[in-house]
Amino acid sequence: MKKLALGLSVIGFLALSSNALLAQQHGTPVADTLHYPEETHFKNIQQLTFGGDNAEAYWSYDSKWLVFQRTSPKNGIACDQIFIGKVPEKAGEKFEYKMVSTGKGRTTCAFFTKDNKHIIYASTHLGADTCPPTPDRAKYGNKYIWPLYPSYDIFMADLNGKIVKQLTNSKGYDAEATLSPDGKKMIYTSDKDGDIELYIMDLATGREQRITNAPGYDGGAWFSPDGKKIIWRASRPKTDAEVKEYKELLAEHLVAPTNMEVWVANADGSNARQVTSYGQANWAPSYMPDSKRIIFASNHEYKRGFPFNMYTINEDGTNLQKVSRDKGFDAFPMFSPDGKKIVFASNRNNGGTRDTNVFVAEWVE
Repeated sequence: MKKLALGLSVIGFLALSSNALLAQQHGTPVADTLHYPEETHFKNIQQLTFGGDNAEAYWSYDSKWLVFQRTSPKNGIACDQIFIGKVPEKAGEKFEYKMVSTGKGRTTCAFFTKDNKHIIYASTHLGADTCPPTPDRAKYGNKYIWPLYPSYDIFMADLNGKIVKQLTNSKGYDAEATLSPDGKKMIYTSDKDGDIELYIMDLATGREQRITNAPGYDGGAWFSPDGKKIIWRASRPKTDAEVKEYKELLAEHLVAPTNMEVWVANADGSNARQVTSYGQANWAPSYMPDSKRIIFASNHEYKRGFPFNMYTINEDGTNLQKVSRDKGFDAFPMFSPDGKKIVFASNRNNGGTRDTNVFVAEWVE
């Protein structure tokens, strides 16, 4: 998932939910829209990328830059690579971006460091220079299957792309990393202990602690802006058949994260509790600037599995509000650290293609 490390290839997932596919299946015309009238929390929305699959765009700590992942075969980017760009400050100013990953293997889940001069991201380039193979979904009943490439490790690089440190070195999947507000701790996902769990690493010492232990997928975790809590998505197989399928896929370095819910806990992993119980895929959650409310992506309103839209909710599970309205895909929301803007990925305004682009808007309460 790209971060579903969807962080891992979110692209297949996004394509299934695109406006283009909707039009093909239902014979409905595709209307390109930058800003839907019902999206009252968005103001001065701006499209930053045009073409390809662009997602998981996350802010620098000074709220001036974005780091994101991009696939664009026609531009020679066969699978996700990491790019950075400065967010335009004036109307009409172009979003210029450059690659900061190696251009080898597949990358995912990038995040700025506190000094705004480095990024962390996961990459398979030590395993091979080429893009790793994608799963044959027909073998699994055409389910959405996400690969847990064992060659994924997490690296730190400067803004010119020079890798300055390798942060993980396990034989398993290490990805989906974000950092605490003080920049000192990294929370990430790994299957190195036999299940897909969350770990918190002290960047200065490398010491780490596993903070989840329940069977199932735990990933896409974030710290709250005040640093006191964490939030993530989890899939919890319950029946014997579900557990059996989960373990069989895991043995093949695969996971089928189509049923996920939002969870929160204290920053050390204690007092873990489930926030949503909607069924289907509730994911890409993060805390809003007040460290109390949550924003996340979900397809729970639609039995067919799409569209995906963004919703806000209180951390006790009350006051669900729908905040985006694209007919294909809206996800990966992140508020700027100064609390003024939101960035997200969407299929909107893509000319009837399957392109996913990055959008930024001022947030209106």
